[in-house]
Amino acid sequence: MTSSSPSNRVEIDVEVNGRRRTVAVDARDTLADHLRNDQKLTGIKLGCEHGVCGACTILMDGAAVRSCLTLAAQGDGRSIRTVEDLSDGAALSPLQEAFKRHHALQCGFCTAGFLISATELLESNPSPTRDEVIEALSGNLCRCTGYQTIVEAVLDAAGQIGN
Repeated sequence: MTSSSPSNRVEIDVEVNGRRRTVAVDARDTLADHLRNDQKLTGIKLGCEHGVCGACTILMDGAAVRSCLTLAAQGDGRSIRTVEDLSDGAALSPLQEAFKRHHALQCGFCTAGFLISATELLESNPSPTRDEVIEALSGNLCRCTGYQTIVEAVLDAAGQIGN
């Protein structure tokens, strides 16, 4: 990675996981790179870097976005939540607990993206149908689980199925 000259840096004011920060970012850096490298939020994964796999999904002002396709400078004035914000210290969130209970992950590479997409869904629709869960997660790819356990975990977190 080459270092950029000071003229290629942009100052942004961004709230990440509840903490407001003013930082200088390279004008061409993606939000994924900034969050992973500068803010050390490594729950964000870079898979395809084309916005297809969903591993880099974050919430920006409450909406799921692909951080690999978003410039860091576009975070200026925005509120960003990453997978690191879902748990309260060592205690997992109900959604994370449901993923654990239903074995809704294997290698874990895609898990953060699924958790963020499911969080967006459950925050806007606390009682989704199975079809709504499937639709909300359709932008995330997993090569290990076969998706059924992920859908069951989201429905469980929404209180729609038993343990």
